[in-house]
Amino acid sequence: MKKIILPALLLSGLVAITFMACSKDHSGTTVKVRLTDNPINADEVNVDIQQVMVKFNGDPDSLKGWSTLDTHAGIYDLLGLQNGVDTLLAVGVIPTNTVKEIRLVLGTDNSIVVSGVTYPLTIPSGSETGLKIKVNKTLNGTLDSLLIDFDAALSIHQTGTGEYELKPVLKLK
Repeated sequence: MKKIILPALLLSGLVAITFMACSKDHSGTTVKVRLTDNPINADEVNVDIQQVMVKFNGDPDSLKGWSTLDTHAGIYDLLGLQNGVDTLLAVGVIPTNTVKEIRLVLGTDNSIVVSGVTYPLTIPSGSETGLKIKVNKTLNGTLDSLLIDFDAALSIHQTGTGEYELKPVLKLK
């Protein structure tokens, strides 16, 4: 009886190890990019996010080195993303690697509402290439989440002519 139990246990262990090894997905990491905000004295701060891209260590500094995530494009009111509230911007399966940068490509429908009046938000620089965030984070495992804090209070500037400019202050949390 003991001669049968030991080989049966070894065979069961081998089958379990084989099953676990085959079930792992080595194709990459599912990364989720989320967005949150710090407060500002305004009714709304609307940012038109069209695309989210990531770049890995070792990639050349060109658009060819960027991977585009499945982005939930739209206009996001940053003031609705405060006090622990965030939203999912993009998701995608990418190589398990070190993320060097994240790029948010903005559209043209950016605005701020102050005392019920809507003003356009112009972007002096970055409107062509997008907003880049230095990350340098190694992804771990099959699921990783990156939270971007879009600090509206530090990002919005009113010019001497009364116009509003968006000079984004973005932090990775």
